Formats: sequence, C-alpha cells, structure tokens
Amino acid sequence: MERKPFSALCFWVLTIGCIFCLCPLNSGAQQVIRLYNTVPNAIESTGFIEKWDTTSNGRILVRSVTHPTLTAYLPARDKANGTAVIICPGGGYSYLVVNREGSDVAEAFARNGVTAFVLKYRLPNDQIMPHKTIGPLQDAQQAMKLVRERASEWNINVNRIGIIGFSAGGHLASTASTHFTTGVIANEKGTSLRPDFSILVYPVISFGDSLSHKGSRRALLGKDTSSLPATRLYSNEQQVTAYTPPTFLLHSSDDKIVPVGNSITYYQALIKAGVKAEMHIYSTGGHGYGMHNKTNEDDWFQRCVNWMKANQWLQPEK
Repeated sequence: MERKPFSALCFWVLTIGCIFCLCPLNSGAQQVIRLYNTVPNAIESTGFIEKWDTTSNGRILVRSVTHPTLTAYLPARDKANGTAVIICPGGGYSYLVVNREGSDVAEAFARNGVTAFVLKYRLPNDQIMPHKTIGPLQDAQQAMKLVRERASEWNINVNRIGIIGFSAGGHLASTASTHFTTGVIANEKGTSLRPDFSILVYPVISFGDSLSHKGSRRALLGKDTSSLPATRLYSNEQQVTAYTPPTFLLHSSDDKIVPVGNSITYYQALIKAGVKAEMHIYSTGGHGYGMHNKTNEDDWFQRCVNWMKANQWLQPEK
C-alpha cells in the first residue's frame, strides 16, 4: 500500500497536542525569583549544600539555604484582585516546611485572587553568615522590597502586600511587621518595607523564658541568650507600635510546642497600640497542621479570607 504524505496540518495538530500534554492544567508555581544578585551578609562555604527531603508524613523540608528565592503563584486573570502575600514557612529556624506551610498556602491564596510568593529564606547559621540574627529578616525585607518595586509586573497594588508566617515563620513575619523601620538590607529607593497586613499561624512571638520556643530562639540568637538584649529585641510583642500592620492570629490551646500565650500576648499588644486585630483559638489541634486542623471541621483559611474581605483586601482593583 502506498504511504500517503504526512501533511503540514497533521504535523501542527500533533505538535500542539504534545504541548498541551506537557503543560499542566493547573500551572501552580509560575516563576522562581532569586532575591539578590549578590547575597548580603554571606560567607562562601563550598561544603554547605541545600538539602531537600520528604518525611514519612509527607512534609517536604528544605535545609541549608544559601540562595534565597521567591516562588510566585499567580491567580487566574479573571480572579486577580491586586493583593499579594509573602509566605514564610516554619521549621524552628532549622528547616522550612515548603509544601504544607508554603505551596499549599500559596495555591489557596491564588484561588482567591491573591498573588502569593513562597519565601525560601536563609536559616541562621554561623557557617554561611557573619551576622546570623539578621539573616532571615534580611530575606523577608528584601522579599517585601522586591515585590513592591516589581508590583506592576504582577498587577499588584503596592498598598496591598501582606505577609503570612507559620511557627518560626510566624516569628519572621511578626519581626518583619514590627522591625520595618530598621532596614537590614540595601534600600537605595527608600521603598517601604512595612507589610500592609500580617497573618500569623501558631506563631513564635516571644523569646522570653515563659513563652519561648527555645529551639527557635537558640537557632536565631545562639545558646544561653535568655538575658541578652537581643532576646527583648526579638520578642515581638514588645516591639508593637501603632504602625504595626493589622493582624490575623490563629493558634490552638493545646499547642505543646509553641504555647498559645505567644498569640495572646501579641494580640493584647496590638489592641493596646490601637492596631486592628482578629484572633481565633482552637481548643485542640496542637502544632504544625498547616492548612488543615484535623481535630475539627472548621476551615481557618476561610475565616482568614473573611477577615481579608472585611478589610477590603480582596476587592478587585477598579
């Protein structure tokens, strides 16, 4: 039988079909952005290599970060509302839980029209930075600066950029929300480093002995730091002012790792300073549950969305 010639039309049909097969329907992560051209406060260490691993319960952990990044999750164009959020995963300042406290959260925000950025920040370590206490804050401030300066690229309102953090990531987010007047990065344009709102989920807040998650405190400040001035400086309930951004807080009463008093004392400081705040405390749930507290049927993220709607952060841009 004579073979018929392969037409140009068939070629293009097959090519386009292959392209669609290779492209996921839900694109998820859109872009990975390096925070710096040259990482500040850095020591070159050839033996210090970024490590990724997955635990038996499905958490994806990243350690030994030397080149911090933002991973952008973009909402569908017809849902985008001009609001953005920077996500700080937790992990005791020793690792980052980049799925359950990172990408899962980003995808949920994107479904609600919010442009979300997962921050892979450096973890304090004397091997790779001469001043480890400011390393994570440098990356959070740089992330805020970068998103604000490139807002038009992602159709973001420069006055609607928030931050969310989980556990030690909540400490970083609350530090970014209370230390923004003290820049620890180069900022030639004088770009505002202040988040417009913050969301803190079972956050480490205080470094005082009665409430501190001592592992986070030790990782950031070093050993035997309970009496150092830095302990007060990074006890963020003591750094709240009237300019601290409006805040949503979530915690569980039975949290044995980061006591619920961390959220309570921060909430009280916010109210005293006249800052708008909302707090939800579950009776059970423990610590580290990410998007889903399996001890009840409540959806805390929907409560957070309701709070954002009430504050006009989810209204589409006119």
